[in-house]
Amino acid sequence: MIIVPYNRQAAIDYAGVWAFKRNPAYYNFDSLGGDCTNFASQCLYAGSEVMNHKKVYGWYYYSINNRTPSWTGVPYLYNFLVGNKGAGPFAEETDRYHVQPGDLVQFGTYDGYFYHSPVIVAVYDNEIFVAAHTDDAYMRPLSTYVYERARFLKVLGVRK
Repeated sequence: MIIVPYNRQAAIDYAGVWAFKRNPAYYNFDSLGGDCTNFASQCLYAGSEVMNHKKVYGWYYYSINNRTPSWTGVPYLYNFLVGNKGAGPFAEETDRYHVQPGDLVQFGTYDGYFYHSPVIVAVYDNEIFVAAHTDDAYMRPLSTYVYERARFLKVLGVRK
């Protein structure tokens, strides 16, 4: 298995096209708890072009009934990205000062329940701008969100 760079620009470009609409190739999970992590996974896939086909603990989407929990679930995506030793993107948790466009932020509560996965699309003058589904957004300043905790995921690369 080789490690290749994550195509951050492809992820950002995808976010720009689909932030305010839904790609018909993917189910819209807005009515099933939210579409944010589905959208984040789509952006990650645009930047990685590699899925991980391991049942249950991998990261893939073919249909609403043929996908892993990590494709659409906030904590499962986190666990996949920081623990992935196989195919697909992998990441590490970092702080707000070390993220780049194409990385992710996840919002949570003080007690550790994480519930939203925006995609970072720009960083200017200490402000982070994101794209997201459910509450659709593009170039929304992170400072305009209300949350108790945030964790930042820096995508380190992609294993093929």
